[in-house]
Amino acid sequence: MASQGEPQRSEPVQVVQPIATPSPAPPPAPPPAPAQNLPTTFVFSGELTQGGWIRGQAPGGTVSARLGDQPLVLDEEGRFFAAFDRDAGPSTTLSATRANGQRTESPLTIAPRQWNIERVNVARRAGGATEAFLRIRRPELARIAAAREIETGAEGWRQSFIWPATGRISGRFGSQRIYRGEPGSYHSGLDIARPTGTPFVAPADGVVVLATQAPFSLEGNLLIVDHGMGLSSAFLHLSQIAVREGERVRQGQQLGQIGATGRATGPHLHWGLTWRSSRLDPLLFTGPMN
Repeated sequence: MASQGEPQRSEPVQVVQPIATPSPAPPPAPPPAPAQNLPTTFVFSGELTQGGWIRGQAPGGTVSARLGDQPLVLDEEGRFFAAFDRDAGPSTTLSATRANGQRTESPLTIAPRQWNIERVNVARRAGGATEAFLRIRRPELARIAAAREIETGAEGWRQSFIWPATGRISGRFGSQRIYRGEPGSYHSGLDIARPTGTPFVAPADGVVVLATQAPFSLEGNLLIVDHGMGLSSAFLHLSQIAVREGERVRQGQQLGQIGATGRATGPHLHWGLTWRSSRLDPLLFTGPMN
């Protein structure tokens, strides 16, 4: 089990290159290897790019690990999941501290992405949200934040994700408008346009941590599924939710129906992925739509 504390250094830091393996990683982990066969550096697979992710194993004997300043959770075999925000910088470091105090650091290079940026020659709308709106919005944001803090022990993070629905992609992750030099918010998920009532499924195993009983002001009917290790999926604008909070769901299980509730211009499924506070690109989990 991982400790998220940071022991004091008692030995010099050892800098070791991580070992990348082909992506996607093989499904569920084999039984723990004998101690003498555990890796001496980080071994991982995934997408080393903005909005991407890695899944791997820490060096043998690791008691705590980090990605940059973010503590990592390790399972009993030392396996972990970590990810990179849409605006992640060009480099970061995986670090491990072992029981004897020795530290291992493995540098990572994060590839930049070319986002769909639209520059418009109009001023951004003046003024912020009204106090009346914020009275509604603050409790909604609190419920979303609390849901994402729930640790369920789900193991969907180990799986190769599938598409929750197929259809025309009407909005891509990371796209953004610039209003006369002032950036607006970027699109934090992937939109799949389908008629109201179209079913969608779980992209990976997980536990339902939020299933709204009434539409939220922006998201409409909102469902959040925890996949474990801090990774979660959010599904917005739903016309119907078919599962309840606390329910364990399996990859491919129907979760509800697509709709246009909340702030939506038409029926579509907005699928967002987050790791801790980092926003991730669903396309980097599923690959092209078949």
